Amino acid sequence: MSETKGMAISMKKNSGLIKIVATLCVIGLVFFLLNAFGLTDKLTDVKTMQAWFQSLGIWGYLAYILVYIVVAVFMLPASALTIIGGIAFGSIAGGLLSVTGATIGGTVAFIIARYVARDTILEKFCSNPIFKKIEEGAAKNGTNFLILTRLVPLFPYNVQNYAYGVTSINVFTFALVSFITMTPGSFIYAFLAGEIATNGFSIVLLVQFTIAGIVLFFISLIPNYFAKKKGIDI
Repeated sequence: MSETKGMAISMKKNSGLIKIVATLCVIGLVFFLLNAFGLTDKLTDVKTMQAWFQSLGIWGYLAYILVYIVVAVFMLPASALTIIGGIAFGSIAGGLLSVTGATIGGTVAFIIARYVARDTILEKFCSNPIFKKIEEGAAKNGTNFLILTRLVPLFPYNVQNYAYGVTSINVFTFALVSFITMTPGSFIYAFLAGEIATNGFSIVLLVQFTIAGIVLFFISLIPNYFAKKKGIDI
């Protein structure tokens, strides 16, 4: 009996090691490709990224989503990419592409945390207070807490993706809630960026900024109202 138990533990350790090694290999390969194509520097250069996406024509849409996946998986700044989307593709298309890329990228990170590198993620973020808060909140409140954290700016997009991967929330719920809750912000930022790139600064733009600010203000009130109604401590 003890021998069987020992073999099971050994197999579990080997399986975990294989997953970690596989994850590291994939990460190394992606970074190698990013460097080979000069994308590492481009990710932080708005003008270069804009020109690159536009030069790809219709394939630029797919490239943008793939870059968003890389940003989500490697926890790079995502807000700048949303703005780039609005500038490169216009207000509507940029908003749709950014929320699609953010949802798919977040879901990929979620899947990595759940099925590929769970132990590594837990070890890496075990002392992160936001990570702990999400774990505890999801355990107590489930999907309601996911809705709140996606709406509250205090909870970083990249940390959430991995944090929810180690909770009991299923991947479909995570993807759907993420898409719905991230849509307003994505479209507002992409719209304003697209308007600035197309029409420059004007009185009309100031009015649009004011309206966008009011909308974002009311959106920011939703989490507090929702939390109080559901009795959730955020």
